[in-house]
Amino acid sequence: MILMDKDEEKKVIDRINFLFHKKEEQGLTEEEEAERKELHKKFIANFRAGFKQQLEDLVIIDKNGKDVTSEKAKRAQRRKGLRKD
Repeated sequence: MILMDKDEEKKVIDRINFLFHKKEEQGLTEEEEAERKELHKKFIANFRAGFKQQLEDLVIIDKNGKDVTSEKAKRAQRRKGLRKD
């Protein structure tokens, strides 16, 4: 998944919030409810992709200066060209 840029993410969040408040005040049409569900899925997928990217890019160094990053993260970093070892 390609991450949303900040502007697109803000638009999605604003629309989700609008639909939430409308649902609380007067209810949603079937089309709006379907839109709300799709936007929510899109937001969650974007959040997960961003979180996964952060974890894969994380390098852990112990107090002695030794790289103790997990092998799974190291493999992901090598695939991205972030590690030379």
